[in-house]
Amino acid sequence: MILKEDIKPITYLKSNASGVLEHINKTHRTVVITQNGEAKGVLQDPETFDKTQNALAMLKLISLGEQELKNGKGISQEQVFSNIEKILNEE
Repeated sequence: MILKEDIKPITYLKSNASGVLEHINKTHRTVVITQNGEAKGVLQDPETFDKTQNALAMLKLISLGEQELKNGKGISQEQVFSNIEKILNEE
């Protein structure tokens, strides 16, 4: 983040919305929108938003998997590959 370019007051957004959108789509950097000197929102281009959401989904899956392992619900890597081989041999 380049503070001078990536933090904008809401008044700037109101008068330069198309330029801000062009900037975030060109640079793929998130812009923080402030109101009365406090951060109140962020703008992202759709590609960056999708990547962020996908990364969060993967982290959630990893976290859920770790919790299942702690609860004794996991299976070994060898068992996973064995199950895959059985399925492939059945086809």
